[in-house]
Parts: sequence; C-alpha cells; structure tokens
Amino acid sequence: NPSVVTLIMAPRVQLEKAAWRWVETVKPEEIRQEHIELAYRINLPACKRGACRRNCKGNPNCLVGIGEQAWLGEIDESAFHSIDDPNSERREKNTFVGLTNLGATCYVNTFLQVWFHNLELRRSLYQCQNSRAEEHDTESDYEPQSICEHLQYLFALLQNSNRKYIDPSGLVKALGLDTGQQQDAQEFSKLFLSLLEDTLSKQKNPNLRNVIQQQFCGQFSYVTVCNQCGRSSALPSRFYELELNIQGHKSLTECVTEFLKEEKLDGENRYFCETCQSKQNATRRIKLHSLPPTLNLQLMRFVFDRQTGHKKKLNSFISFPEQLDMGPFLEEKQDEKCVYELSAVLIHRGISAYSGHYIAHVKDARTGDWYKFNDEEIEKMEGKKLQLGIEEDIAETVKSQTKKPKCSKGYHCSRNAYMLVYKVQQEESSAFLQRLVDQDNHKFEEWCSEMTDMRKQSVDKGKAKHEEVKELYKLLPARDGEPYEFIPLDWLKKWLDDSTATKEIDSSRFLCSHDKLHPDKVGDSRKVSMQAAQLLYERYGGGPRLNESSLCRECVSQRCRVLRLKNQLSEDYKEISNLVKRTFSGAGFWVGKASLRSWRQLALEQLEEDEHETAHNNSQTNGQGPHTNNKFSSELSECTEDEMKTFNEDIACSHGGLSILETERKLVSPEVWTKFREYFPKAPEFTQDQEACQQCLVSQEEKDNEAVSKMMALDQKNQLLNLFHEKNRPALTKWPQGTDVLYVVPLFFVDEWRKFIRRPTKSSPVSNVSNTLLLCPHGGFMFTYDSVALLWPSEWDVISRLFIVDQPISIHCLKRTTPSGSTTQYTTQPDLCWECRESFLFQQQRDLREYTQATIYIRKVIEDKRMIKEAAPELSVSSSEAEEEKEEHPKLDGEKDPDFSQVTTQAPRVCKRKVSVITFSGGIRRSTRHRKLRGEKALIVSANQTLKELKIQIMHAFSVAPFDQNLFIDGKSLTDDSATLGSLGIIPESIICLKADEPIADYAAMDDVYQVRMPEEGFKGEHVLLQT
Repeated sequence: NPSVVTLIMAPRVQLEKAAWRWVETVKPEEIRQEHIELAYRINLPACKRGACRRNCKGNPNCLVGIGEQAWLGEIDESAFHSIDDPNSERREKNTFVGLTNLGATCYVNTFLQVWFHNLELRRSLYQCQNSRAEEHDTESDYEPQSICEHLQYLFALLQNSNRKYIDPSGLVKALGLDTGQQQDAQEFSKLFLSLLEDTLSKQKNPNLRNVIQQQFCGQFSYVTVCNQCGRSSALPSRFYELELNIQGHKSLTECVTEFLKEEKLDGENRYFCETCQSKQNATRRIKLHSLPPTLNLQLMRFVFDRQTGHKKKLNSFISFPEQLDMGPFLEEKQDEKCVYELSAVLIHRGISAYSGHYIAHVKDARTGDWYKFNDEEIEKMEGKKLQLGIEEDIAETVKSQTKKPKCSKGYHCSRNAYMLVYKVQQEESSAFLQRLVDQDNHKFEEWCSEMTDMRKQSVDKGKAKHEEVKELYKLLPARDGEPYEFIPLDWLKKWLDDSTATKEIDSSRFLCSHDKLHPDKVGDSRKVSMQAAQLLYERYGGGPRLNESSLCRECVSQRCRVLRLKNQLSEDYKEISNLVKRTFSGAGFWVGKASLRSWRQLALEQLEEDEHETAHNNSQTNGQGPHTNNKFSSELSECTEDEMKTFNEDIACSHGGLSILETERKLVSPEVWTKFREYFPKAPEFTQDQEACQQCLVSQEEKDNEAVSKMMALDQKNQLLNLFHEKNRPALTKWPQGTDVLYVVPLFFVDEWRKFIRRPTKSSPVSNVSNTLLLCPHGGFMFTYDSVALLWPSEWDVISRLFIVDQPISIHCLKRTTPSGSTTQYTTQPDLCWECRESFLFQQQRDLREYTQATIYIRKVIEDKRMIKEAAPELSVSSSEAEEEKEEHPKLDGEKDPDFSQVTTQAPRVCKRKVSVITFSGGIRRSTRHRKLRGEKALIVSANQTLKELKIQIMHAFSVAPFDQNLFIDGKSLTDDSATLGSLGIIPESIICLKADEPIADYAAMDDVYQVRMPEEGFKGEHVLLQT
C-alpha cells in the first residue's frame, strides 16, 4: 500500500497531518471508532530492528532505538558496576607501605621513609610514653596530638598496616606545612631532626632523651694555627649531617676530602691571634673526632647563583660507594666502626631548584633488599642491588647532555642524588601501637568487605536487569487485534538506561481534560502488549494505566471541529463582513467595535489554542474569558486590540456588565451573532435591551463630581491665593495702611477651606461662613485672638460672593484730631460684648492654672547674651498653620482691660455692650504652636507641682544640679522652690530659660545632695519624693 509506505517514511509533521486528513469529509457528529484510531495512529506499522537508525518520533508502535541495544547481547560483569576492586588497595606480601602525596609533600614522604627504615630510631620512638594511645578505646578512631604521637602512629602503620598506602595528613598538619608549596628538602631535614630532638629530650625515660644525638650526632672541631707563633686553637662543634660541596668534584671521596682540607686565612680574613695580640696569617681546617651510627651526607646540589640572584641546581654526576670507609678521615683511631654501608639515596627529579619531584631509594635493613619509594608507589629492586636507572635521564638539560661516567663495581653514579645515608648496622614494635594498627587494619578489612559486597550487589542487580530486559523486550510489541496499553517513551528509555534508578510509571501528564490519553501525546508514548504492561506495572508501579478505552472521543471531536472551522474561517469572514454592513429589523446583539475589527485573528488564535490543548488544567483560551467568573484585573473596555484576548471583552466592564461607552459598541443581527458563537462559544453576550452596568454609571458620576470639585478648588485658590498661602496678612498690632476696615471670619472656616483646597477629592467643599459662632447669646461680638482670621476688604468681597455668610463682622479704625493731639479709635460691627468676653477670659485663665500632664519647654542658654526673652509677636490669625495668640491674665476690678481700653470718660460701666469705641494696646497673646529649638527639651508637668520638683526633672534632663539652676520666664527669675508652677504663672507651652552655674564634676554627687527616690506604693502618680 503506497499510503502506508508514505506514513512509515514521513517525518513527524507528515504523520500528524495524515492522522487528521479525514476531518475534511467527516463532521464531528459523524465520527466513528476507525476515525479515532486513525487520530491515535493505532494501526501504523511497527518498525523492525535494523530498519531504523533511531526511534521514529510520532509512531507509537516504534520500539527501536530506545536503549535496548545494550541489553540484547552478552554483557561483561564489569559493566554492572563502577567500583574498583578493594583488594587493589591491599598491601602485597613482603612489601612496604607507601605514603599519599598531599599535593607537594613528596619531599616529606621521602624523609619519613628513610627515618622509618632507621631501626634504632623506630625502636626508640616506640618506647616513648604515650598514655593517650595506651588508654585509647578501640571503639573510636585514634587521633594523635603531639608530633611524637603522630610519628609513633605513622611508623606503626608503615610497619604493620594492611593498606597499600596511608595518609600522612595528620603529621603534616601538626607540623604546619603548606601542602601546596614545595619546601627546601635539606632545610626540612635539619629542622625536623631538631624538633624531634627537642621533643625526645623531654621524655621521662633517660635512655630516650639523647636518641637523636646517639643516632645522628658526630663531633668535629675547627682548628686554627697561627703562621707567626704556631699557636693552635680548637673550636669543638657537633654535627647531624655533613654538607659537602660537589661543584668541581666527581666522587664522594673528593667531596669529603675538600670538606676537611686546610684553608688559608690571609688578607681581610686574617686571624686574631691571642698570643701575638694581633691579626696574623693562619691556616684552618676541620678535624673529625667521632662519627654517628647514621651518617647523613648532604650533597649541596642547590646553590645560590650570584648572577641571577636565585637558587639553581647542579646537575653534575657524583659517584659514591656502597661501602664507605671513614677511618682515613678521622683524626684519632677509635674502637668504633668506621666502615659504613649505604642505606638510602634521596633523589630530586627535575632541572630546577624550585620544582620537581622527590623519591627515595631505601635499603631494607633486615633483608638487604633495595626499594624505590615514590609516594604511594613502591617498587622492589631486583637482585638486592640499588638501581637508579631512569632517575638519571629525567634531569637532562636542553643545552648539554653530560655523558654518564662508568662506575666501578660497588659504586653508583647520580646527577640527582642530594642526600646519602650511610649506616653502621646493629629490632622493635610496641604492644599498644600494635593494638592501634590492628584497629586500623580491622577498619580496612571492613571497608574491603563492604566494597566487595557492593560490587556483588551491583553485579547481581545488573544480571537480573539483563534477564528482565531480554524477557520483557520480546513481549513489548502489541500484535494486531490483541489488547494493548500505552507506556511513556521517556520512561521506557530510563528503564533501559542502567545509569539511572527506575522510578514508577507516570502517565498523568499525558491525560486530556477528560482524563484520557490526549491525541497530541500519543507520539510521546509507545503502544505495548497488555502482557508486557502488566509485568512492568507489577514491578515498578505507577499509573494511570492507559489502554484502548483511553482513546478520547471528545478530544477527537473537538479537534475535528477546530480543524474544520480553520478551513471554514476565510469563507465565514467574507460572509460576516457583508452581513454587518446590512441593516436589519428586530432585536440584535451588542458587539465591540474592536472585536469586530480583530475577530478573525482572535478566532485563529482560539482555534490554534484549542488544537494544542495539552492538559485538563490548561490555561484559558479565547472565548473562555474572565466574564465566566465575573472578575477582571482591569477595565476591559479600555483594552487595546493588541492586548485583547477574548472576543467581546472590549465592551465588558470590570464588573462583568455592559460597558457604559456606547460609542465603542455596535448592534449586529442574530445571524451574525450565531456565526460568532461558533468560534467563541463562551464570549460575553449582551442583548440589545440589556442596560449598561449601574456600578460603572455610579462610578462615572463620582469621577465627574471629583472633577467638578477639583475645578472649584482651583478657582477658589486662585481668587484667594494670599489667604491660602498665608501671605500678606493684616495684623491688629499695627493697623495696615490703605484701609480703615478689616473683616473677620472664624479660623475654623479658614482651616476647613484650606483642607478642601489641598485635597478636593478627599474633603467636602465649604459653602457657609458661620460668623454667628463668634457672637455671644446677646448678639455681641466675642473677640478672641485664637478663634478669628482677619481679611482684607477685597478678600471679603470674594468670600461674600463664593460663600453664604450668615453675619458680617468687621473692625473699623477711626483717626481723629483733637486739640490735645490725634487719637486712633477702633470699633467693631456688631459691638463687643464686654460681659461675655470677660467671663470667657476668666474661665480660660482658670483652666490655664489648673492643668495636669501639660508640656512646657526648658531652653538652656550658655551666656547672658544668648538668653532669649519672649517678645510679643505680631498678631496673625489668618490660618490653621499660623501661630495662635495667648490672652493676658484677667484684670482685677478697677483695672483697665489690657486688650481693649475705653477712650470715653463715662461712669463705671453697667452694660459693657454699650461701649463701642475701643483701643488696642498691651500684650498680645503668645503663640501656642511651639517650634523646638536646639538645646531645648520638653517636660511633662502639672500646675500643682512645686518649683523644687521641676528642678529635679531638669536635673535628670540636663545633668545640672538644682542648686546650679537659674530659671527665668519672660525675663522674670524663678526662685521660690516651694511655690507651685500655677502660682508662678507657668502655663502649658511656656518656655523657661535655664542658665547653669559651673557643673559638678561627679554626677553621683547630685544624688547625694538631692536624694531622690520613687514614691512608695499608694502615693500619687509619678512625682518623686525628696529626702531632706
């Protein structure tokens, strides 16, 4: 069948198109089972092994190339694990233990191996007292502390450990060495032996205190002979190693001979002779007196180059014997052995003094075998002979390649040896150290056993998986007519990939909104036999299981509808465009004009989204707009065509109702709306007789009112700009020129008006000026400075025009010239009511003298010239931001009113309202709105509090003792400590000036003078009590 071949060979896209080609002739309601199976590609031929190079995407029957190749042949056991054989870490029989290189610590490892093979040093170290190791509980790991403990434990492990190599990091860390930086090996040797000598010298066992000296220390003397008088002087000295110059020499004997040869002291180096009492020419040489059992010979290969200013390595060959007779070099023949055997050669590979690698050739003292120690690697030399071999080829330079000289029997030549160890040979372990080694060996054996078990488990698991795959893979293909199920392709690949753990089968992401297999996911799954699926689910679990009943008819029908609508879209677009232009009769439907312009694009997006819907919880599509839950994030009527996602959302308001913007919508016929519903079944629907959203109408009305309020506020502000900004305000203390009348309004009115001007949308507009609030019950004017605002005549005209004024109130200034001079008289309209005003002032002053918990301010001044005296400010009561004025004390009987003085010569007043001519004079009320200055502090006081108690408060606030305080108010000194604040005229918001005498240095002395304590329970409030 050609069509079948085409389906097999076609790419994934072609497979998808072929699977849905039948929708062109089949309507959704005509779909049968054969169409569903075509959509799910159930009957596509299965691929055969060898025919496909890789797995065919889109074919649910292709089971080739999913990872089965690795399992269908014979498999070596090593493929089932990545664990190395633990026995490769085991120490071989009759070999030594290596040391791990921690980065650049090869030079340390070489010396440790050399010292370990010094049997006398090892035996002495084992004898050192180590109570921590002796008392250690083997159930926990042993952790050495001191250098000696570390070396003990390390040597014990090197001797008896089952490990191939051990980690010396404990000792290296204890020594404080940088593991990443290579140090001077020869310097390390000297310093470590010195440190070890100092450590052992503190041992209680006297036989151990001198171990280092006994093993490594010899004696020589510097002998100087005066050429003039022949006097000989000797300077004895000890040595732990002989430093031999190799430059210009070919053999070790030459180097030793030069070390001991005679040196002439002349010229600037002349010797001061004690006998001659002057500098004389002399000779000096070294005389060897005694040699140690272990003779360390340092070959000075690393020397300072004066031309470059750096160290360099001398790569010249030096020959040295296996047996060294030091007898000829000793001054006095002794009984001690002078014939030494070569026991170690330390090698530096590399041509530079600053880099390279260190290894050691060491002779086993017991067997005589030679071993090469290269960190973890240990190599036994053949034939019990030292074989330097390739070590001498690594240091070849580019410029010159010196030919290696021939060596006589019993001699060796090296261009890299930097230290030779000769020994006079003379064994050892410790019970407690052996116990620690046994503990470590036990841990090592446990580790080996654990690794072996893990290897076996991996192999057993791999073999079982191998058998499982061979069994199940044969069962995977589903035969025609037999039951089948769908398994995720990615799960099958992971099942066949042994590097990842197989998890349970998860098919949930392949489900459609009807909890069946989604048609688009069939290409990512594989059709397998029900028998194979049953076995896989039994072993690995998971779900949901998808079989032939999981083919979704609803999804296929929906896809069929969508594909048919996509093909039909162009024709419907032309038909709707013509229908919209026609007039129609009868009821219609509202459609947004923006939706009409872009419906074709919206429909295409809607259909594509529907076509690629992938899950039952997929995102909202066109036609499933926010109106379904009556919630919009913003007013959809304001959406642009590019932002619009849902058809007809442009005329749906934020409440889900019809938009109030009639110009943005158009009536269409029921025929047109029916066409739209095919593409947008869930689009918002608004019939012709549906009313616009009432909430939006109310909201629009509120917006209109706000706009009116803003315009009103701007207009009033422009007409009364100075009143709003509190500029150019008239004051009664100095009557303004150019006018003989000022008008009065309540200060409350000005405050409320300013609030409205500042926030017209948040505050209600002011419509009335309630001047009757300023009148007493008799209809007279109740003038008080803190309740009125003064207006210019021009401002009064604006106020009268913009607001309803219930009672005009004005103040007039009359200037008259009399024979005795000119006078200025003031009158008010209406007249002042003296009786009510005095009663009000009396009550006000009474309140001021009976306050509790009021605030006053203490202002500290340093010099007299900085003392601030309160001057009466000009009266300005024009706004809520202006300072309020304080009334003077009420006058006694017979005294003149300090604010209004009569200028008539009438008899004593009977009715104050009859007097209409007044004079402004005297103190103007001080501001009650206080602005704190620097150096000023606020205190909470009460009227019945004494001045003495106030001084205690000031003492704690300013650290000034009461007897050092000088207090003033309005220039008047406050001295009576027993008087109350009310009787002294201190009222709320008062400012008291503090001038302090020289302070007491000791603050504690203040409490000695004024003993202050908190009141006992039951006493009044927060007042403190003074003990006198």
